[in-house]
Amino acid sequence: MNVELNFKVYGQGEPLIILHGLFGSLDNWATIGRKLGEHFMVYLVDQRDHGKSPHTDTFNYDILAEDLHHFMEENWIHHATIVGHSMGGKTAMRFALEYEDMVDSLIVLDMAPKQYTNRHQSVFEAMEAVDFTKLEARADAKNTLLEKLDGDQATTAFLLKNIKRLKEGGFAWKMNTRLLESEYEHIIAAMPVDASYGGPSLFVKGGNSAYIQEEDHDLIMSLFPQAKIQTLENTGHWLHAEKPVELMHMITSFIESQT
Repeated sequence: MNVELNFKVYGQGEPLIILHGLFGSLDNWATIGRKLGEHFMVYLVDQRDHGKSPHTDTFNYDILAEDLHHFMEENWIHHATIVGHSMGGKTAMRFALEYEDMVDSLIVLDMAPKQYTNRHQSVFEAMEAVDFTKLEARADAKNTLLEKLDGDQATTAFLLKNIKRLKEGGFAWKMNTRLLESEYEHIIAAMPVDASYGGPSLFVKGGNSAYIQEEDHDLIMSLFPQAKIQTLENTGHWLHAEKPVELMHMITSFIESQT
């Protein structure tokens, strides 16, 4: 069942849709979205069970791709460039494999179409450790998260942005943490290998990230035969936060090279 996804629009021109990663939201892309809005009509989308989009009871890439298809039809977007980071990259890949004629070009940020191992158990455990019944301010969760994440400041700061204040008082996670944990096997699943997307594709690897390995290139090329694979040096998995200007240049240069 499709849901009505929360979204924001910046700029005007040819449509470009950006999909965030696991535990993220469209807010993570607001700065880049505004800047890209100088060249394109940019749609920042909260995927289901994230941000301000509805919480549901089903989560897999077939469903996420259908959500995007429904979103585009509802907003009269007949075709667009699709940009996806991490989990959003897999949604973008799945959508391109299913609806090739609606994808002008595909840009995947630090994600391969392969099966991944569990990289987020410590994050789920840290989120579960936050006791919202005792929370008086978002900052009160910081020490709990830091303790559970072995002092990881970046992940802690990222998660703190995912705490919302409830109208009736108190706080809660923006994302549907229980569902995401129970459906995690679908989040790390590989793309189907019985289809391919023949349009222009760009895969951007963070230079210090292990998400795309040299041995993944053949799989990428088998599913996306026109793909270009580039590295954004001196960045980790969150390359859009670490080098936004350089990433925006890569995105705009790639799109402009297709015209």
